[in-house]
Amino acid sequence: MIVNVVAALLGIFLIWAALRDVFQAVVLPRAVDRRLRISAYLVRFLWRIWPRLSWRIADDDKREDFLATFAPFALICILAAWVFTLVVAYGLLFYALRSQLQPQPVDFWGALYFAGTSLFTIGFGDITGRGGLARFLSLAAGASGLSVVAITTAFLFAVFGAFQRREVFVVTVGNRAGSPPSGIGLLAIAAGKDIIDDLPTLFAQAQQWTAEVMESHLAYPILSYFRSSHDYESWVGTLGTLLDAATLLLTTTEKTAHGQAQIFYWLGRHLTHDFVRYFELETHESVGIERAEFDQAYARLSQLGFEMRDPDRSWKDFSELRVVYAGALSAMAAFWQIPPLQWVGDRSLVSVQHVRDQLSEREVRPV
Repeated sequence: MIVNVVAALLGIFLIWAALRDVFQAVVLPRAVDRRLRISAYLVRFLWRIWPRLSWRIADDDKREDFLATFAPFALICILAAWVFTLVVAYGLLFYALRSQLQPQPVDFWGALYFAGTSLFTIGFGDITGRGGLARFLSLAAGASGLSVVAITTAFLFAVFGAFQRREVFVVTVGNRAGSPPSGIGLLAIAAGKDIIDDLPTLFAQAQQWTAEVMESHLAYPILSYFRSSHDYESWVGTLGTLLDAATLLLTTTEKTAHGQAQIFYWLGRHLTHDFVRYFELETHESVGIERAEFDQAYARLSQLGFEMRDPDRSWKDFSELRVVYAGALSAMAAFWQIPPLQWVGDRSLVSVQHVRDQLSEREVRPV
């Protein structure tokens, strides 16, 4: 009797957990708590393994290809986990009600088999429900199986549609910001191609893109793990490129697209803070670049004909604006293992090179 009660309670809990996760992950179009969610735990567990395996691959292109398989594989695993959980859950319920199944006696594996045939609506008929409750649960299992498959199919279309819309803008910015893309590269190409007047339009489009990414990627977090199919491009890198370009314009130049750049800056930093909070990423407050790197960017903008502000004042303002999002952006870049860009991603090589430059200067400096 106790075994039946425990099996029934555990089965009810697993059905609640699986259907609740399906509802929150697929149906509910907003960010929700990740606690007690099968899909969230599964993705978190797999992502702890995937990057570690990728570092065993020496070739960068093959490593990127391997990382790109994570999101599609995780989607398959999520669907499999939902189905498996429901089969086990209904199996526990049928085991608790095994006296209502024919032929008797039915052990746990027989109850699990009956749950599977009911969930997938196969219905071989070798085991059947004779009692009213067993028949009702058999119908509920069939409805649950059909609903999960149908909802997941629609979910896949929504995910891939959002991914394609995201990547169209990523490729667009990549072509306008150089390879690999960077904030200074975006401004340099705009000046070189005499399209500085198009920057307000670009930042307006970036505002729309950022809002769509914020809504879609928090509602469907698996989208965050989908990687771009183009070298040195990613949605995190695109965000960083645009944020750095906007920050450079606001702090170093006089009235160049300041209005749209300011609005994008507010929206972009909002995104970084929301993602860091939702994915529970550890951040460190830092400007993220050296003064020498800023001076190089400042000099390049000046050479390109931008009307520049005082360099010391510009560095102070730049530091104050970039420190707001730099730590969050670096945490996101590290978490999703994006290819390093000029000011976004792994900065270890930059730091090593900076030390080497200082040593070289000391060697040639006259005593």
